[in-house]
Amino acid sequence: MVTEQDATYMRRCLELARRALAAGDVPVGALVVHAGRVIGEGHECTRERLDPAAHAEIEALRAACRTLGTLDLSGATLYTTVEPCVLCAYAARHARIARVVFGVNAGALGGVSGPYPLLTDPTPVAGAAPPAVEGGVLADDCARVLSAHKAGA
Repeated sequence: MVTEQDATYMRRCLELARRALAAGDVPVGALVVHAGRVIGEGHECTRERLDPAAHAEIEALRAACRTLGTLDLSGATLYTTVEPCVLCAYAARHARIARVVFGVNAGALGGVSGPYPLLTDPTPVAGAAPPAVEGGVLADDCARVLSAHKAGA
């Protein structure tokens, strides 16, 4: 169930997405919340860092792992403006993320809606069950930010 708190965290993701857009990257923002506090956040910075794995979700997961001093993020929620791709879906599963909340679908690249639904596949990944998944949170706002990128591309 989507809560007002989910919307609040997604608004922060949108701020991070706008930061990526201003830097010339794909406007995606993400954060990880554990026990009611933000423990990691990131924005897409693949072009900025010349790193094909510097997705917003990966950056947020890296920061969260450093904050807690562990690769185990059990009980945490990953928020992101766009459905995690397969790369990010695997990383979330490996880190044992309990819940994923996103704004808009990623289509063929998505870890839920794409041909490789890694986020929802019931097969254990790295020993972890699939997280609960909620899509469509502030979807219109997330889509507008993505549209701004496409219009400038």
